[in-house]
Amino acid sequence: MFELRLMCPEHRVEALSDALEALDALSVSVEDADAQTDAEIALFGEPGMPAPKDGWQRSRLSALFTNDRAATQAGSILQAQDFFEDCSLLGTVAVPDEDWVRLTQSQFAPVAITPTFWIVPTWHTPPESAHTVIRLDPGLAFGTGTHPTTRMCLRWIASHPMPQRVLDYGCGSGILAIAAAKFAAAQVLAVDIDPAAVDSTERNALANHTHLDAGLPERAQGQYGLVLANILASPLKVLAPLLCAHVASGGQLVLAGILERQAEELVQAYAPHCALRVSDHQEGWILMTAVL
Repeated sequence: MFELRLMCPEHRVEALSDALEALDALSVSVEDADAQTDAEIALFGEPGMPAPKDGWQRSRLSALFTNDRAATQAGSILQAQDFFEDCSLLGTVAVPDEDWVRLTQSQFAPVAITPTFWIVPTWHTPPESAHTVIRLDPGLAFGTGTHPTTRMCLRWIASHPMPQRVLDYGCGSGILAIAAAKFAAAQVLAVDIDPAAVDSTERNALANHTHLDAGLPERAQGQYGLVLANILASPLKVLAPLLCAHVASGGQLVLAGILERQAEELVQAYAPHCALRVSDHQEGWILMTAVL
């Protein structure tokens, strides 16, 4: 493998990236050329908030090619294009062979939710203390047990009796729905607006030998003893009437994806329907619950 490296201003990144893909680059990555310097500008805002700007002032592009000839030829072709103005070629370098699968897997370790409840990637052996295990590998959908919002929801599930019917609204990977099923919920429905998340949930449920239904949000009908929604504050506020309508009398509502500073916003949004309170917090995030 050989890597072609280029430097370009913000307004040239998209054109260069598209051109590299057209030249059969195996992958294209973009990094802040000013990272770790006084000129570095952070682009990542808080969840639900727009980034301060669309791109870095200067970006370093790295494109991977199968051989040196392909990388060098791609660089020559790009230099002849009008859109290469203000850009520069940094050269090509050989990339040593790596076991990329093993390297990626090494970044994901088992996650302890409680001393006896663990989320374990399939390439790891569950610890002896794990009485309840969810096997889950990183994938396209959100929810592998590593984010504080997911861990708080899972802790809540593990410490409360599960009712007969549970709804996981915005299921992502299906991890919360799977946990509810493992902790003895009889009927679990997981819904998401993203068909890829529904597919992921079905695959993960099958891999964990749990029975649940999954589908688009219109599949949610009637009321449930527990409604879980780990999304973000903005959609949670919009969904307040719908989510509360799905909670049976005496049932529980569990919401996550909320920053500590957003607590009062959620309290006010749900006030016409229920009295939300903060039940857990971790790393700047909170879990909010209510009994209807």
